Amino acid sequence: MTTRQKHILYNALFLLVCGGILLFLLLAPPETTRPLPNDQDHQMFMTMKKKEAERFCQACHGPDGRAPLPKTHPPKYRCLFCHKLP
Repeated sequence: MTTRQKHILYNALFLLVCGGILLFLLLAPPETTRPLPNDQDHQMFMTMKKKEAERFCQACHGPDGRAPLPKTHPPKYRCLFCHKLP
């Protein structure tokens, strides 16, 4: 295999990989997770860093809180990983 053929092969492989990544990203489902509500109850968390704000989530959204999460909710220790700040 000549150097020119190797270059063509590598370029074709590169384009194929890039095309595969682009196709994967274009076919990804839309984001369905609601953002953190911008209301009076959550206002104090808007200026905090994510890890700092997540320490307070279980107070209201824990099993004994005023707005408990459903049993089918995914792991509850990284709230702001999915529920983005607006």
